[in-house]
Amino acid sequence: MLKIFNTLTRKKEIFTPIENKKINLYVCGITVYDFCHIGHARTFIVFDMIVRYLKFLGFKVKYVRNITDIDDKIILKSLKKNVDIKDFSNEMIYLMKQDFLRLGIDFPDAEPRVTDHIHDVIQIIKKLIKNHNAYINSEGDVVFSIDNDKSYGSLSRQSLKDLISNKYSTSSRIKKNPLDFVLWKKSKEKDKFFWESPWGKGRPGWHIECTAITNVIFKSHIDIHGGGSDLLFPHHENEMSQTRCFNDKFKINFWMHSGMVVIHNQKMSKSLGNAYFLKDMLLEYQPEVLRYFFLSTHYRHPIYYSEKNLKTAELSLRYLYNALYNTNPIPNSTESINLELLFYDAINDDFNTPKAFFILIKLAKEINYFKNHDLYKANLLAFRLKKLAMTLNFLSEKPVNFLQKKSFLSEEKIRKIEILIKQRNIFRKLKFWKKADQLRKEIHKLNVILEDAHDKTFWRYKQ
Repeated sequence: MLKIFNTLTRKKEIFTPIENKKINLYVCGITVYDFCHIGHARTFIVFDMIVRYLKFLGFKVKYVRNITDIDDKIILKSLKKNVDIKDFSNEMIYLMKQDFLRLGIDFPDAEPRVTDHIHDVIQIIKKLIKNHNAYINSEGDVVFSIDNDKSYGSLSRQSLKDLISNKYSTSSRIKKNPLDFVLWKKSKEKDKFFWESPWGKGRPGWHIECTAITNVIFKSHIDIHGGGSDLLFPHHENEMSQTRCFNDKFKINFWMHSGMVVIHNQKMSKSLGNAYFLKDMLLEYQPEVLRYFFLSTHYRHPIYYSEKNLKTAELSLRYLYNALYNTNPIPNSTESINLELLFYDAINDDFNTPKAFFILIKLAKEINYFKNHDLYKANLLAFRLKKLAMTLNFLSEKPVNFLQKKSFLSEEKIRKIEILIKQRNIFRKLKFWKKADQLRKEIHKLNVILEDAHDKTFWRYKQ
């Protein structure tokens, strides 16, 4: 029985879809003004894991993740690079997808762009104005009025009185309430990127896009609405409020939020200059290592990003792959079934991946023991380990490939390493130790570590 922590109610609840066996799942996607960073990796690896597990349970999941392809930052970047905004957005989206694919993140069922839903945005804004939930300010912007929504603040549980006096407050000259937010931003004369609307040339505000997309695609309800905890306020609070005012029959069953990435006791932020891009991290670490790291802390908790913690994740994953090395998994339905049940109990408890990983490590420990005592039983256990890990999209590589870090090497370099090792082993058999040592040094120059066994030599790339 799956239980999920609902941000709206602040408690774990038994998850039951609104329609039997069908799940509508929406996650706020990326604003594509720069390369993807590790904060994006944390959020979308978490929800990729959740989608995979829901499908494993037999649910039919309709997973939608939007793309914000019009925004002040995107406009400024494209102007700075002197590139057409559409070409710039397309390039960033392509690079995002490449990063996500390498991390084992599946494509969603739909990935709508904001610029494809401008008409829908305009129709929603028209209704909000008609219902007196929005007004046109002195600057010509269309602004949502939170005073007409008595439930505003219920998702993030914010004190409106405190918020009005904090950093979210703005001049009352352009807003009736400092917490009111822009639905349609009127263009200035020099602006190059705009759409025609009943309120003049302009473009959508950030929060309205999700309401437009979800109402068009899902029509009546979302079972799970997700995103990073940094979106809880104001983005999700504003989205929920305007959705409620536009369509009071639209239901969002569960709100889920993944924790922030923390670096040197500060939340990760490009504005703080402590953002790490995925494209750079994937040059240093194998994709599964990054995936393992981001799921090694419970998804709701902050995760502390450091080289030490990444190395710990790498060692843990290597331990699992080492257990599978030199085994031949045999399908079965009985061996260590109790550990399998404990694994599923962990995931069913609000996706407790750290506890599930502990079960995998325990299985690996048993495999290592039986490798030396009962190889048949080790092979039975190896099947169980691989089966459970694959539920979360781990241990998908051949153990030898992962342990040797072959993903970092070209086929030509792998061939060269293996030829040199074969030559060295011939010299070792002939007891030509000096020549064997010379070849070892040559292999080491290729950044390769050798481990000699009785009958063979195992090698791995030292990144």
